[in-house]
Amino acid sequence: MNQLRMIKTMTLAALIAVGLVAQSGGARAAGTETLTVAGGCFWCVESDFESVRGVKEVVSGFAGGTVANPTYKQVVAGGTGHYEAVQIQFDSGVISRDQILSMFLRSIDPTDAGGQFCDRGPTYRTAIFANGGAQKAAAEKAIADAQAALGQTIVTPILGATKFYPADAYHQDYYKSSDRLALSTVGLGVKKSVAYKRYRARCGRDARVKQLWGSAAPFAK
Repeated sequence: MNQLRMIKTMTLAALIAVGLVAQSGGARAAGTETLTVAGGCFWCVESDFESVRGVKEVVSGFAGGTVANPTYKQVVAGGTGHYEAVQIQFDSGVISRDQILSMFLRSIDPTDAGGQFCDRGPTYRTAIFANGGAQKAAAEKAIADAQAALGQTIVTPILGATKFYPADAYHQDYYKSSDRLALSTVGLGVKKSVAYKRYRARCGRDARVKQLWGSAAPFAK
């Protein structure tokens, strides 16, 4: 009898352990999500969201075009159909997709269909690339909420999932790189991080975002 009771106890313990392992494995799988958005200059969007608690990584790249493995020069020259975009990988146990999308819309000018700030043309348009029904529903809600809060028409479209091509290493983490530029439009021999700050200020990104969103702008300084 004691032996039977011991076998039952050991079996129950084993089943509980298997259940806990399966549950924790599922939690890990469901805990990481990726959102792809376009908000003008990808350096700026990467810089903004890498400062957010719960965001694991932000990668600058290109989305929405028709040319495979495009180079930066090809995209900015036009004709490939790509947006400058980023992929935001985040821990959904720390920050939700709703929060990410709300912050994204309040970090751009979603009323501008022709580009963003000083960057004009199709490459710099805004968009949310929804991967599946849940992301599409969240994007629709975020846009409706932003439109109600702003009192203006939001023109940022919700597009379907698309192939994302990471930009080359030169464009990753540009905003914090200590590499020096021999020649740039904002100075000679300056660090990328310095050039980035000068570009962002001259482009008027934060000034316009603050004008639109006021204290609701999460990144504008």
